[in-house]
Amino acid sequence: MRYLIFSDIHGNLEALDAVLEDIKRKKIDYYLFLGDLVGYGASPNEVVQKVLSFRHLFMVRGNHDKAVFGLDSIQTFNPIAAAAIEWTKKTLNKKLLRFLSGLAKSPLVVHKDITICHGAPFDEDYYIFGEFDAVEAFSYFETPLCFFGHTHFPFLYVEKDQTVEGTFIQGSPFEIKLEKGARYLINPGSVGQPRDRDPRAAYVIYDSKVRKIKFYRVEYDIQSAQKKILEANLPSALAERLSLGI
Repeated sequence: MRYLIFSDIHGNLEALDAVLEDIKRKKIDYYLFLGDLVGYGASPNEVVQKVLSFRHLFMVRGNHDKAVFGLDSIQTFNPIAAAAIEWTKKTLNKKLLRFLSGLAKSPLVVHKDITICHGAPFDEDYYIFGEFDAVEAFSYFETPLCFFGHTHFPFLYVEKDQTVEGTFIQGSPFEIKLEKGARYLINPGSVGQPRDRDPRAAYVIYDSKVRKIKFYRVEYDIQSAQKKILEANLPSALAERLSLGI
C-alpha cells in the first residue's frame, strides 16, 4: 500500500493543488492527514471541500481546526494567528464548520503499523522539537510508525537499540528504507506554510510493500496565495512569510 502523509495545509489551496498535481503519477491507496486544514490562509472552504473528496482518508484535528469551531480559546494564539482564526470562523460555511467539529482527536491508529497525531501522541497540541521530546513520544505509541505534524518542519526520529536519533530532512526527494527492529516518528513538514526556510509545499509517501519513506517538496503559486490573503484583509505578514518559508 502507498500512503500520502500530509499536514498543516492552513487554508492554502494553491499549495494543496500543487501537491495533488505532483502525486498524479504516484499511485496512492490511502490519505493520512495530520491536522490543521484551516488557519492563516484565505481558502478554507476550498481546502476542506477538496480534502473531503479523497477516498480512503484518515485524519485528525489540529489546534487551528479546534480554535475555529470554538473548542480552543484564541487567547493561546499570537495576534496574527488569532486574527486569521476569527476571519476563518466568519468565512467557513456552516456545513464545513460542523465537519471540523467532528474531526478525531489524536492519536489515531489507522493500521496495525501506523499511528497518526497532530502534535504528539501524548498531547495533540504539544510541539515535538528535539530528541528529548521524541523519547517521550515513543513511549506513547506501540506501532512501528507514527506520523505527526504541528511544527511545520520535516523531521525523522528513529528509535533503535534503546536510543533515539533525530534528522532534519533537507532536499527533495529524500528516501529512507525502514529497518527491521526500529521504530519511526516522522513529520512530513507543512503543505501550506513551511517554516524551515524552504517555501515549497512538503509531503511524504510511505510504501509499505517496499518499506520505504520518501520526503518530497514541490513548488506552488505563492503569489496567488499571497494575493488572496491580502484581498481578504488578513494580516500582511501571513502573505509575506509564505515566500520566505518561515
